[in-house]
Amino acid sequence: MEYFFLIFAIALIIGFEFVNGFHDTANAVATVIYTNTLKPTYAVIWSGICNLLGVLTSSGTVAFAIISLLPIDLLINGSTNQSLLMVLSILISAIIWNLGTWYMGLPVSSTHSLIGAITGIAIAHSLWSTHQSWWHEINWLAMKEVLISLVISPLLGFGGAVLLFLTAKVIFTKPELYSPPDENVPSMGVRSLLILTCTGVSFAHGSNDGQKGIGLMMLILIGFLPSLFAINLDTSPQAIAQMFATSHLVTPVLETQINRNSPYQSTLPPTFINQLENASQDLTNFLKPQGQPTANTWQSLLTESQAINEHLEKIQNFTDISASDRRHLRNDIYLVSSTITKLEKQKQLTNFQDPQLLISYRNQLEQIIKFIPFWVKLTIALALGLGTMIGWKRVVITVGEKIGTEHLNYAQGATAELVTMTTIGAANYLGLPVSTTHILSSGIAGTMLANQAGLQIATLKNLLLAWIFTLPSCILLGFITYAIAIFMIEHQFFGLS
Repeated sequence: MEYFFLIFAIALIIGFEFVNGFHDTANAVATVIYTNTLKPTYAVIWSGICNLLGVLTSSGTVAFAIISLLPIDLLINGSTNQSLLMVLSILISAIIWNLGTWYMGLPVSSTHSLIGAITGIAIAHSLWSTHQSWWHEINWLAMKEVLISLVISPLLGFGGAVLLFLTAKVIFTKPELYSPPDENVPSMGVRSLLILTCTGVSFAHGSNDGQKGIGLMMLILIGFLPSLFAINLDTSPQAIAQMFATSHLVTPVLETQINRNSPYQSTLPPTFINQLENASQDLTNFLKPQGQPTANTWQSLLTESQAINEHLEKIQNFTDISASDRRHLRNDIYLVSSTITKLEKQKQLTNFQDPQLLISYRNQLEQIIKFIPFWVKLTIALALGLGTMIGWKRVVITVGEKIGTEHLNYAQGATAELVTMTTIGAANYLGLPVSTTHILSSGIAGTMLANQAGLQIATLKNLLLAWIFTLPSCILLGFITYAIAIFMIEHQFFGLS
Protein backbone atom coordinates (compact mmCIF):
# COMPACT_ATOMS: atom_id res chain seq x y z
CA MET A 1 0.00 0.00 0.00
CA GLU A 2 2.89 2.38 0.73
CA TYR A 3 4.22 1.86 -2.80
CA PHE A 4 0.78 2.70 -4.17
CA PHE A 5 0.85 6.04 -2.35
CA LEU A 6 4.41 6.65 -3.55
CA ILE A 7 3.42 6.11 -7.18
CA PHE A 8 0.25 8.14 -6.67
CA ALA A 9 2.24 11.02 -5.14
CA ILE A 10 4.77 11.05 -7.99
CA ALA A 11 1.90 10.95 -10.51
CA LEU A 12 0.28 13.93 -8.76
CA ILE A 13 3.54 15.89 -8.84
CA ILE A 14 3.82 15.24 -12.58
CA GLY A 15 0.14 16.17 -12.93
CA PHE A 16 0.67 19.39 -11.00
CA GLU A 17 3.49 20.46 -13.30
CA PHE A 18 1.41 19.45 -16.32
CA VAL A 19 -1.43 21.67 -15.09
CA ASN A 20 1.12 24.37 -14.27
CA GLY A 21 2.29 24.16 -17.89
CA PHE A 22 -1.04 24.84 -19.53
CA HIS A 23 -2.16 27.20 -16.76
CA ASP A 24 0.85 29.46 -16.22
CA THR A 25 2.81 29.09 -19.43
CA ALA A 26 -0.17 30.15 -21.51
CA ASN A 27 0.92 33.63 -20.46
CA ALA A 28 4.23 33.18 -22.25
CA VAL A 29 2.63 32.21 -25.57
CA ALA A 30 -0.29 34.63 -25.33
CA THR A 31 1.46 37.48 -27.11
CA VAL A 32 2.96 35.51 -30.00
CA ILE A 33 -0.31 33.67 -30.66
CA TYR A 34 -2.56 36.68 -30.28
CA THR A 35 -0.40 38.83 -32.59
CA ASN A 36 -0.17 36.06 -35.25
CA THR A 37 3.59 36.01 -34.80
CA LEU A 38 3.52 32.21 -34.56
CA LYS A 39 0.83 29.69 -35.23
CA PRO A 40 -0.50 28.19 -31.98
CA THR A 41 1.04 24.76 -32.64
CA TYR A 42 4.52 26.18 -33.23
CA ALA A 43 4.21 28.63 -30.34
CA VAL A 44 3.28 26.08 -27.70
CA ILE A 45 5.87 23.57 -28.91
CA TRP A 46 8.58 26.22 -28.83
CA SER A 47 7.48 27.46 -25.41
CA GLY A 48 7.38 23.88 -24.14
CA ILE A 49 10.96 23.29 -25.28
CA CYS A 50 12.12 26.52 -23.62
CA ASN A 51 10.35 25.57 -20.39
CA LEU A 52 12.07 22.20 -20.50
CA LEU A 53 15.49 23.84 -20.92
CA GLY A 54 14.69 26.26 -18.10
CA VAL A 55 13.99 23.40 -15.70
CA LEU A 56 17.07 21.44 -16.75
CA THR A 57 19.39 24.39 -16.15
CA SER A 58 17.77 25.55 -12.87
CA SER A 59 19.90 25.80 -9.73
CA GLY A 60 17.45 24.31 -7.23
CA THR A 61 17.46 27.28 -4.84
CA VAL A 62 13.75 27.95 -5.37
CA ALA A 63 12.95 24.25 -4.87
CA PHE A 64 14.51 24.21 -1.42
CA ALA A 65 13.03 27.62 -0.56
CA ILE A 66 9.57 26.07 -0.98
CA ILE A 67 10.51 23.07 1.18
CA SER A 68 11.77 25.39 3.93
CA LEU A 69 8.19 26.60 4.43
CA LEU A 70 7.15 23.19 5.79
CA PRO A 71 7.14 22.52 9.56
CA ILE A 72 10.58 21.49 10.80
CA ASP A 73 9.11 18.55 12.76
CA LEU A 74 7.75 17.03 9.56
CA LEU A 75 11.07 17.53 7.74
CA ILE A 76 13.20 16.02 10.52
CA ASN A 77 11.02 13.61 12.47
CA GLY A 78 8.21 12.86 10.03
CA SER A 79 7.57 9.26 9.05
CA THR A 80 7.43 8.02 5.47
CA ASN A 81 3.64 8.01 5.55
CA GLN A 82 3.52 11.54 6.94
CA SER A 83 5.79 12.75 4.14
CA LEU A 84 3.63 11.05 1.55
CA LEU A 85 0.34 12.39 2.89
CA MET A 86 1.82 15.85 3.37
CA VAL A 87 2.84 16.07 -0.29
CA LEU A 88 -0.49 14.57 -1.40
CA SER A 89 -2.33 17.24 0.57
CA ILE A 90 -0.23 20.01 -1.00
CA LEU A 91 -0.75 18.74 -4.52
CA ILE A 92 -4.45 17.94 -4.27
CA SER A 93 -5.17 21.39 -2.88
CA ALA A 94 -3.11 23.21 -5.52
CA ILE A 95 -4.47 21.14 -8.42
CA ILE A 96 -8.10 21.67 -7.37
CA TRP A 97 -7.62 25.44 -7.29
CA ASN A 98 -5.55 25.63 -10.48
CA LEU A 99 -8.01 23.57 -12.51
CA GLY A 100 -10.98 25.54 -11.22
CA THR A 101 -9.46 28.92 -12.07
CA TRP A 102 -8.18 27.66 -15.44
CA TYR A 103 -11.69 26.52 -16.34
CA MET A 104 -12.90 30.05 -15.57
CA GLY A 105 -10.11 31.50 -17.73
CA LEU A 106 -8.45 33.26 -14.79
CA PRO A 107 -4.64 33.43 -14.89
CA VAL A 108 -3.77 32.81 -11.22
CA SER A 109 -0.53 31.79 -9.56
CA SER A 110 0.52 28.18 -9.01
CA THR A 111 3.10 29.56 -6.57
CA HIS A 112 0.37 31.13 -4.45
CA SER A 113 -1.52 27.83 -4.57
CA LEU A 114 1.45 25.86 -3.26
CA ILE A 115 2.32 28.34 -0.52
CA GLY A 116 -1.30 28.49 0.61
CA ALA A 117 -1.55 24.70 0.79
CA ILE A 118 1.73 24.47 2.72
CA THR A 119 0.49 27.09 5.20
CA GLY A 120 -2.74 25.16 5.72
CA ILE A 121 -0.74 22.00 6.41
CA ALA A 122 1.45 23.87 8.92
CA ILE A 123 -1.65 25.08 10.75
CA ALA A 124 -3.21 21.60 10.80
CA HIS A 125 0.06 20.06 12.02
CA SER A 126 0.33 22.63 14.79
CA LEU A 127 -3.22 22.04 16.03
CA TRP A 128 -3.29 18.25 15.79
CA SER A 129 0.30 17.20 16.43
CA THR A 130 1.84 19.81 18.71
CA HIS A 131 -1.40 21.09 20.29
CA GLN A 132 -0.05 24.64 20.22
CA SER A 133 -1.38 27.88 18.80
CA TRP A 134 -2.24 27.65 15.11
CA TRP A 135 0.50 30.12 14.09
CA HIS A 136 3.22 28.23 15.94
CA GLU A 137 4.37 26.02 13.05
CA ILE A 138 4.25 28.67 10.31
CA ASN A 139 7.76 29.66 9.26
CA TRP A 140 7.09 33.38 9.38
CA LEU A 141 10.64 34.38 8.43
CA ALA A 142 10.65 32.32 5.25
CA MET A 143 7.00 33.15 4.60
CA LYS A 144 7.76 36.86 4.89
CA GLU A 145 10.49 36.63 2.24
CA VAL A 146 8.26 34.67 -0.12
CA LEU A 147 5.20 36.87 0.34
CA ILE A 148 7.23 40.05 -0.15
CA SER A 149 8.54 38.67 -3.44
CA LEU A 150 5.02 37.69 -4.52
CA VAL A 151 3.63 41.14 -3.70
CA ILE A 152 6.49 43.22 -5.06
CA SER A 153 7.01 41.29 -8.31
CA PRO A 154 3.61 42.26 -9.86
CA LEU A 155 4.24 45.88 -8.85
CA LEU A 156 7.61 45.69 -10.59
CA GLY A 157 5.85 44.17 -13.60
CA PHE A 158 3.31 47.00 -13.70
CA GLY A 159 5.71 49.86 -13.04
CA GLY A 160 8.48 48.43 -15.21
CA ALA A 161 6.09 47.91 -18.13
CA VAL A 162 4.81 51.50 -17.88
CA LEU A 163 8.31 52.96 -17.96
CA LEU A 164 9.60 50.63 -20.66
CA PHE A 165 6.57 51.17 -22.90
CA LEU A 166 6.80 54.97 -22.62
CA THR A 167 10.53 54.77 -23.37
CA ALA A 168 9.86 52.53 -26.38
CA LYS A 169 7.33 54.99 -27.79
CA VAL A 170 10.00 57.69 -27.75
CA ILE A 171 12.78 55.56 -29.27
CA PHE A 172 10.82 53.36 -31.68
CA THR A 173 8.29 55.36 -33.67
CA LYS A 174 7.27 52.75 -36.21
CA PRO A 175 3.43 52.86 -36.27
CA GLU A 176 3.13 49.10 -36.82
CA LEU A 177 4.40 48.45 -33.31
CA TYR A 178 1.47 50.28 -31.72
CA SER A 179 -1.31 49.00 -33.97
CA PRO A 180 -3.69 46.23 -32.91
CA PRO A 181 -2.84 42.94 -34.67
CA ASP A 182 -4.84 41.95 -37.71
CA GLU A 183 -5.06 38.67 -39.58
CA ASN A 184 -1.76 39.34 -41.35
CA VAL A 185 1.60 38.14 -40.08
CA PRO A 186 3.67 41.06 -38.70
CA SER A 187 7.00 42.09 -40.19
CA MET A 188 10.11 40.02 -39.56
CA GLY A 189 11.52 42.54 -37.07
CA VAL A 190 8.37 42.53 -34.97
CA ARG A 191 8.10 38.75 -35.15
CA SER A 192 11.73 38.33 -34.06
CA LEU A 193 11.19 40.64 -31.08
CA LEU A 194 8.06 38.84 -29.91
CA ILE A 195 9.59 35.38 -30.40
CA LEU A 196 12.63 36.49 -28.41
CA THR A 197 10.55 37.73 -25.48
CA CYS A 198 8.34 34.61 -25.58
CA THR A 199 11.50 32.51 -25.45
CA GLY A 200 12.80 34.45 -22.45
CA VAL A 201 9.57 34.22 -20.48
CA SER A 202 9.17 30.50 -21.22
CA PHE A 203 12.76 29.76 -20.17
CA ALA A 204 12.44 31.90 -17.03
CA HIS A 205 9.10 30.28 -16.16
CA GLY A 206 10.63 26.82 -16.39
CA SER A 207 13.65 27.80 -14.32
CA ASN A 208 11.43 29.19 -11.51
CA ASP A 209 8.09 27.35 -11.51
CA GLY A 210 9.59 24.00 -12.48
CA GLN A 211 11.65 24.01 -9.32
CA LYS A 212 8.53 23.81 -7.17
CA GLY A 213 7.66 20.40 -8.56
CA ILE A 214 11.29 19.38 -8.18
CA GLY A 215 11.23 20.31 -4.50
CA LEU A 216 8.11 18.25 -3.86
CA MET A 217 9.52 15.30 -5.81
CA MET A 218 12.71 15.34 -3.73
CA LEU A 219 10.66 15.54 -0.54
CA ILE A 220 8.85 12.34 -1.51
CA LEU A 221 12.00 10.52 -2.60
CA ILE A 222 13.90 11.46 0.56
CA GLY A 223 11.03 10.40 2.79
CA PHE A 224 10.30 7.13 1.04
CA LEU A 225 13.74 6.09 -0.24
CA PRO A 226 16.25 7.70 2.15
CA SER A 227 18.91 5.10 1.39
CA LEU A 228 19.12 6.47 -2.18
CA PHE A 229 18.14 10.13 -1.89
CA ALA A 230 18.81 11.34 1.68
CA ILE A 231 22.34 12.41 0.76
CA ASN A 232 24.17 12.89 -2.52
CA LEU A 233 25.82 9.52 -3.05
CA ASP A 234 27.80 10.92 -5.99
CA THR A 235 29.78 13.30 -3.78
CA SER A 236 33.46 12.93 -4.59
CA PRO A 237 36.01 11.66 -2.05
CA GLN A 238 37.81 15.00 -2.39
CA ALA A 239 34.70 16.93 -1.35
CA ILE A 240 34.17 14.59 1.62
CA ALA A 241 37.80 15.05 2.69
CA GLN A 242 37.50 18.84 2.42
CA MET A 243 34.34 18.84 4.50
CA PHE A 244 36.02 16.63 7.12
CA ALA A 245 38.96 19.06 7.30
CA THR A 246 36.61 22.05 7.63
CA SER A 247 34.65 20.35 10.41
CA HIS A 248 37.90 19.89 12.34
CA LEU A 249 38.58 23.62 12.04
CA VAL A 250 35.04 24.46 13.16
CA THR A 251 35.19 22.35 16.34
CA PRO A 252 37.69 24.45 18.36
CA VAL A 253 36.01 27.67 17.23
CA LEU A 254 32.65 26.42 18.49
CA GLU A 255 34.27 25.32 21.74
CA THR A 256 35.69 28.81 22.18
CA GLN A 257 32.24 30.28 21.62
CA ILE A 258 30.77 27.92 24.22
CA ASN A 259 33.41 28.79 26.82
CA ARG A 260 33.05 32.53 26.37
CA ASN A 261 31.45 34.50 29.12
CA SER A 262 28.33 35.12 27.03
CA PRO A 263 24.59 34.34 27.05
CA TYR A 264 25.40 31.20 25.07
CA GLN A 265 27.57 29.56 27.69
CA SER A 266 26.35 25.99 28.11
CA THR A 267 24.31 25.13 31.18
CA LEU A 268 23.74 21.51 30.24
CA PRO A 269 24.90 18.98 32.82
CA PRO A 270 28.05 17.14 31.63
CA THR A 271 26.12 13.88 31.36
CA PHE A 272 23.90 15.39 28.67
CA ILE A 273 26.46 17.38 26.64
CA ASN A 274 27.34 14.58 24.24
CA GLN A 275 23.86 13.18 23.87
CA LEU A 276 22.92 13.61 20.24
CA GLU A 277 19.21 13.20 20.87
CA ASN A 278 19.10 16.21 23.18
CA ALA A 279 21.16 18.26 20.75
CA SER A 280 18.84 17.33 17.87
CA GLN A 281 15.77 18.34 19.85
CA ASP A 282 17.37 21.59 20.97
CA LEU A 283 18.23 22.62 17.40
CA THR A 284 14.82 21.48 16.15
CA ASN A 285 13.19 23.80 18.70
CA PHE A 286 15.52 26.62 17.68
CA LEU A 287 14.61 26.16 13.99
CA LYS A 288 10.90 26.45 14.67
CA PRO A 289 9.43 29.78 13.55
CA GLN A 290 9.41 31.30 17.04
CA GLY A 291 12.69 29.64 18.12
CA GLN A 292 15.41 31.79 19.69
CA PRO A 293 19.00 30.89 20.67
CA THR A 294 19.25 29.45 24.16
CA ALA A 295 22.13 28.74 26.50
CA ASN A 296 22.50 25.33 24.84
CA THR A 297 22.32 26.26 21.15
CA TRP A 298 26.07 26.48 20.53
CA GLN A 299 26.75 23.28 22.47
CA SER A 300 24.05 21.47 20.50
CA LEU A 301 25.52 22.79 17.27
CA LEU A 302 28.92 21.43 18.30
CA THR A 303 27.43 18.06 19.26
CA GLU A 304 25.66 17.68 15.92
CA SER A 305 28.79 18.78 14.08
CA GLN A 306 30.82 16.15 15.93
CA ALA A 307 28.25 13.52 14.94
CA ILE A 308 28.74 14.48 11.28
CA ASN A 309 32.49 14.40 11.81
CA GLU A 310 32.33 10.84 13.13
CA HIS A 311 30.55 9.73 9.98
CA LEU A 312 33.03 11.47 7.69
CA GLU A 313 36.22 10.17 9.28
CA LYS A 314 35.26 6.54 8.58
CA ILE A 315 34.48 6.82 4.89
CA GLN A 316 35.75 7.87 1.48
CA ASN A 317 32.37 7.62 -0.26
CA PHE A 318 28.87 8.03 1.07
CA THR A 319 28.02 4.60 -0.27
CA ASP A 320 30.20 3.29 2.58
CA ILE A 321 27.57 4.50 5.06
CA SER A 322 24.88 1.95 5.83
CA ALA A 323 21.50 2.58 4.27
CA SER A 324 19.88 2.93 7.69
CA ASP A 325 22.34 5.66 8.76
CA ARG A 326 21.95 7.87 5.69
CA ARG A 327 18.69 9.43 6.88
CA HIS A 328 20.27 10.16 10.28
CA LEU A 329 23.26 11.79 8.60
CA ARG A 330 20.95 13.93 6.47
CA ASN A 331 19.05 15.08 9.55
CA ASP A 332 22.32 16.00 11.31
CA ILE A 333 23.50 17.96 8.26
CA TYR A 334 20.12 19.67 7.84
CA LEU A 335 20.05 20.75 11.49
CA VAL A 336 23.60 22.11 11.44
CA SER A 337 23.32 23.95 8.12
CA SER A 338 19.88 25.39 8.92
CA THR A 339 20.99 26.47 12.38
CA ILE A 340 23.98 28.33 10.96
CA THR A 341 21.70 30.01 8.41
CA LYS A 342 19.22 31.12 11.07
CA LEU A 343 22.00 32.36 13.37
CA GLU A 344 23.36 34.37 10.45
CA LYS A 345 19.93 35.90 9.71
CA GLN A 346 19.49 36.76 13.38
CA LYS A 347 22.88 38.55 13.36
CA GLN A 348 24.21 36.11 15.96
CA LEU A 349 27.51 35.60 14.13
CA THR A 350 28.72 39.19 14.49
CA ASN A 351 30.82 38.36 17.57
CA PHE A 352 31.86 34.98 16.26
CA GLN A 353 35.60 34.36 16.03
CA ASP A 354 35.50 33.38 12.35
CA PRO A 355 32.00 33.67 10.85
CA GLN A 356 33.20 32.99 7.30
CA LEU A 357 34.55 29.60 8.39
CA LEU A 358 31.14 28.66 9.75
CA ILE A 359 29.42 29.90 6.58
CA SER A 360 31.86 27.96 4.40
CA TYR A 361 31.13 24.85 6.48
CA ARG A 362 27.39 25.44 5.97
CA ASN A 363 27.83 25.76 2.22
CA GLN A 364 29.79 22.52 2.03
CA LEU A 365 27.15 20.68 4.05
CA GLU A 366 24.32 21.97 1.87
CA GLN A 367 25.94 20.49 -1.22
CA ILE A 368 25.39 17.07 0.37
CA ILE A 369 21.64 17.41 0.94
CA LYS A 370 20.56 20.06 -1.60
CA PHE A 371 21.05 18.08 -4.77
CA ILE A 372 18.72 17.17 -7.62
CA PRO A 373 19.23 14.07 -9.79
CA PHE A 374 19.09 14.82 -13.51
CA TRP A 375 16.21 12.39 -14.09
CA VAL A 376 14.06 14.32 -11.59
CA LYS A 377 14.69 17.54 -13.49
CA LEU A 378 13.96 15.79 -16.78
CA THR A 379 10.68 14.33 -15.52
CA ILE A 380 9.41 17.68 -14.26
CA ALA A 381 10.68 19.43 -17.39
CA LEU A 382 8.80 17.05 -19.68
CA ALA A 383 5.58 17.42 -17.65
CA LEU A 384 5.83 21.21 -17.71
CA GLY A 385 6.73 21.27 -21.40
CA LEU A 386 3.91 18.94 -22.43
CA GLY A 387 1.42 20.87 -20.32
CA THR A 388 2.37 24.01 -22.19
CA MET A 389 1.06 22.44 -25.39
CA ILE A 390 -2.46 21.94 -24.01
CA GLY A 391 -5.15 24.22 -22.64
CA TRP A 392 -3.66 27.57 -23.61
CA LYS A 393 -6.70 29.11 -25.33
CA ARG A 394 -8.66 30.28 -22.29
CA VAL A 395 -5.82 32.26 -20.75
CA VAL A 396 -4.59 33.63 -24.10
CA ILE A 397 -7.97 35.27 -24.75
CA THR A 398 -8.00 36.82 -21.27
CA VAL A 399 -4.49 38.21 -21.69
CA GLY A 400 -5.00 39.45 -25.24
CA GLU A 401 -8.48 40.94 -25.13
CA LYS A 402 -9.92 41.20 -21.62
CA ILE A 403 -7.37 43.20 -19.62
CA GLY A 404 -7.55 46.42 -21.69
CA THR A 405 -10.39 48.01 -23.62
CA GLU A 406 -8.17 47.85 -26.69
CA HIS A 407 -6.66 44.71 -28.13
CA LEU A 408 -3.05 43.95 -27.21
CA ASN A 409 -0.61 45.46 -29.73
CA TYR A 410 2.89 44.29 -30.62
CA ALA A 411 4.82 46.76 -28.49
CA GLN A 412 2.65 46.04 -25.45
CA GLY A 413 3.18 42.29 -25.76
CA ALA A 414 6.95 42.62 -26.17
CA THR A 415 7.26 45.14 -23.32
CA ALA A 416 5.23 43.08 -20.85
CA GLU A 417 7.14 39.92 -21.64
CA LEU A 418 10.54 41.63 -21.46
CA VAL A 419 9.72 42.96 -17.98
CA THR A 420 8.38 39.54 -16.94
CA MET A 421 11.51 37.76 -18.16
CA THR A 422 13.79 40.19 -16.31
CA THR A 423 11.82 40.04 -13.05
CA ILE A 424 11.75 36.24 -12.98
CA GLY A 425 15.46 36.11 -13.78
CA ALA A 426 16.20 38.35 -10.79
CA ALA A 427 13.98 36.15 -8.57
CA ASN A 428 15.88 33.05 -9.71
CA TYR A 429 19.16 34.69 -8.76
CA LEU A 430 17.79 35.49 -5.28
CA GLY A 431 16.19 32.04 -4.88
CA LEU A 432 12.66 33.46 -4.53
CA PRO A 433 9.50 31.89 -5.99
CA VAL A 434 7.41 34.36 -7.98
CA SER A 435 4.31 34.22 -10.15
CA THR A 436 4.75 34.40 -13.91
CA THR A 437 1.00 34.94 -14.23
CA HIS A 438 0.80 37.96 -11.97
CA ILE A 439 3.91 39.65 -13.34
CA LEU A 440 2.80 39.34 -16.97
CA SER A 441 -0.83 40.30 -16.28
CA SER A 442 0.35 43.33 -14.31
CA GLY A 443 2.79 44.19 -17.09
CA ILE A 444 0.05 44.13 -19.73
CA ALA A 445 -2.17 46.30 -17.53
CA GLY A 446 0.76 48.71 -17.18
CA THR A 447 1.22 48.97 -20.94
CA MET A 448 -2.49 49.57 -21.41
CA LEU A 449 -2.32 52.44 -18.93
CA ALA A 450 0.85 53.85 -20.54
CA ASN A 451 -0.83 53.69 -23.96
CA GLN A 452 -3.77 55.66 -22.57
CA ALA A 453 -6.04 52.72 -23.26
CA GLY A 454 -8.80 51.88 -20.85
CA LEU A 455 -8.74 48.88 -18.54
CA GLN A 456 -11.60 46.42 -18.34
CA ILE A 457 -12.60 46.79 -14.72
CA ALA A 458 -14.62 43.55 -14.68
CA THR A 459 -11.59 41.49 -15.77
CA LEU A 460 -9.22 43.29 -13.42
CA LYS A 461 -11.70 42.78 -10.60
CA ASN A 462 -11.80 39.04 -11.33
CA LEU A 463 -8.00 38.89 -11.53
CA LEU A 464 -7.67 40.80 -8.27
CA LEU A 465 -10.23 38.62 -6.52
CA ALA A 466 -8.47 35.48 -7.78
CA TRP A 467 -5.15 36.93 -6.55
CA ILE A 468 -6.63 37.81 -3.15
CA PHE A 469 -8.53 34.54 -2.62
CA THR A 470 -5.88 32.11 -3.88
CA LEU A 471 -3.92 32.09 -0.63
CA PRO A 472 -6.84 31.79 1.84
CA SER A 473 -8.65 29.27 -0.39
CA CYS A 474 -5.59 27.07 -0.69
CA ILE A 475 -4.83 27.45 3.02
CA LEU A 476 -8.31 26.09 3.70
CA LEU A 477 -7.90 23.30 1.14
CA GLY A 478 -4.49 22.37 2.56
CA PHE A 479 -5.86 22.38 6.10
CA ILE A 480 -8.81 20.15 5.20
CA THR A 481 -6.84 17.65 3.11
CA TYR A 482 -4.07 17.30 5.70
CA ALA A 483 -6.60 17.03 8.56
CA ILE A 484 -8.16 14.13 6.65
CA ALA A 485 -4.67 12.66 6.21
CA ILE A 486 -3.99 12.91 9.96
CA PHE A 487 -7.32 11.20 10.65
CA MET A 488 -6.30 8.39 8.28
CA ILE A 489 -2.98 7.95 10.10
CA GLU A 490 -4.55 7.94 13.56
CA HIS A 491 -7.15 5.35 12.54
CA GLN A 492 -4.67 3.37 10.42
CA PHE A 493 -6.68 3.53 7.19
CA PHE A 494 -5.09 1.46 4.42
CA GLY A 495 -2.51 0.27 6.94
CA LEU A 496 -1.05 3.78 7.42
CA SER A 497 0.52 4.58 10.76
